[in-house]
Amino acid sequence: MKKVGVALLGLGIVGGGTYEILKKNREHFKHTQGLDIEVRHVLEKNVKRCEDLGVDLSIVSTDIEKVVNDPNTQIVAEFFGGIEPAKTFLIKALKSGKSIVTSNKELFSKHWAELERAAKEGNAGLYFEASCVGGVPIIRTITEGMQGNRILELKGIINGTTNYILSGMSQNGTPYDEALKSAQELGFAEFDPTSDVDGFDATYKLSILSSLCYHRNVPIEKIYREGIRNISVSDITIGKELGMTLKLLAISKCVGDKVEARVHPAFVPGTHPLAAVSESFNAVYLKGDSVGDIMLYGRGAGALPTGSAIVSDIIFAAKQSEHARYPYMEAEASCGEFVSDFSTKYYIRLSASDEEGTLGRIAGVFGKNNINLLSVIQRNPTKQNSVPIVFVTSTTKESTINKALDEIRKLAGVEGIRSVIRVED
Repeated sequence: MKKVGVALLGLGIVGGGTYEILKKNREHFKHTQGLDIEVRHVLEKNVKRCEDLGVDLSIVSTDIEKVVNDPNTQIVAEFFGGIEPAKTFLIKALKSGKSIVTSNKELFSKHWAELERAAKEGNAGLYFEASCVGGVPIIRTITEGMQGNRILELKGIINGTTNYILSGMSQNGTPYDEALKSAQELGFAEFDPTSDVDGFDATYKLSILSSLCYHRNVPIEKIYREGIRNISVSDITIGKELGMTLKLLAISKCVGDKVEARVHPAFVPGTHPLAAVSESFNAVYLKGDSVGDIMLYGRGAGALPTGSAIVSDIIFAAKQSEHARYPYMEAEASCGEFVSDFSTKYYIRLSASDEEGTLGRIAGVFGKNNINLLSVIQRNPTKQNSVPIVFVTSTTKESTINKALDEIRKLAGVEGIRSVIRVED
């Protein structure tokens, strides 16, 4: 039986979940995988946390050199999060010949090139299934299950926090601030929710997934990003009346040598499978040129779901005689062209004075810019004699819609554009 020594860097929520899985299933892994996986090192400052999980304190330290210099430790799993000291520790481990397993999507999306070079130097492996979509095996699907395809498109809900918030706003009419507070109380959102609600977390993940899909570096700087802070219950309600559901989507496409990548709120048809993905669940669509559409669905976060992905990578890494390489990620710079002026449909809500001719002038601007209107809803005037008007456009370029909106803002009778939300089929 093959013995595998593992070091765990950090014992927080996911690190603790991983330790629990490795401990309770050690005999199961011997029987089903032919592997005796032993946790030989735990790097953790919180000794009380280690005691609560039943960790042998003789293997607990804060010294990465103990890990690097242990010839019986082959795999290092990292749970620190952030950039440092995670990056320094993992590069040391890789150069010493130890493969790494991580869920650190920020580190991986920003410093994949450095990790790749260190892995090559140490003849070690990079395993990062848990960095994207929690326990859903999206990375293994892309790299091990779709080799017979050119992947053309990826679209999905890859942040559980924002999906929980938007689900509460949609299903219960909960205002954004209250929905966020609920997510924080349940542990779905951090005290500082910036990474989630402003779209950074989804952008990190989309960078990793798109790079794998299209075999080229898709850096976070090339991804359009917009969060959910400005989403209102009123827009979600109007969208539902139009048969649409609002989600924070991550979208990337490859057409020829050009890649389009973006993260933003978007309405999807209520009949679309993504519309039914609620609470903290995630789902990802992949389109292959041979297989067509496939969808993966599951829990995108949490101690055990993410720990499940970490352990899967540990087992997978332990069985490899040769580690996968990503040569297109060795260079820091991106390659190929990226689409910034993408095309989609748009939901636009504005307020205008209740006077004759205003709607006609607005429609005229859309027409002048060759933007067709699919839906127009004009509400009853408010007490301030202001009329809410909602438009849904046909597919048009981002630059065209922005030009039209700039013109509409200057029209007599237009009080302000309140919302612009993209619409995806």
